[in-house]
Amino acid sequence: QSTPSRAGYFRWIICALLLLGVTKNYMDRQVLGVLKTTLQHDLGWNEIDYGNLVFAFQAAYAIGMVVVGRIVDRLGVKLGYAVTMVFWSLASMAHAAGSSLTTFLFARSTLGLGEAGVFPASIKAVAEWFPKKERSLAIGIFNAGTNFGAILTPLVVPWITIHWGWRWAFLITGAIGFAWLILWLLLYD
Repeated sequence: QSTPSRAGYFRWIICALLLLGVTKNYMDRQVLGVLKTTLQHDLGWNEIDYGNLVFAFQAAYAIGMVVVGRIVDRLGVKLGYAVTMVFWSLASMAHAAGSSLTTFLFARSTLGLGEAGVFPASIKAVAEWFPKKERSLAIGIFNAGTNFGAILTPLVVPWITIHWGWRWAFLITGAIGFAWLILWLLLYD
């Protein structure tokens, strides 16, 4: 089918799913920053250790942008985005098992590699679902998820941490990806 004739208004539901996916993406990457002081206290990190964690994420993300984009092209948007969501959600949850700088470096690198799929998959989905005259709007909408994630994380993560501990903050934000995945697999066709 041609892009303009695809499912009428249903394309906006797809856009909403993309918005939620990007929001979840930015929540996962922000948890570490929100918990920085707590983790430095509990795990004995200094500023250099924290800087190394940020570097590990950014380096893996940069590599992932090249690699994961190719994977999304090969698998298609539905499966490619699903695979990357599972990968980065598990990586986010893996932080909860961290007890040393080394385990956090591994979790951060894995998170960066997996999260790199969000924009290639989202942009490709927009190209498949939206006519050219609406693509910039759709991309702008899902990109708003970066700010929603940055706003929600400092509101939600401290509350979770106070009530259940910092490990649960990683587990809960990571698990959101599996709720999103159910909607994605049911709705994206």
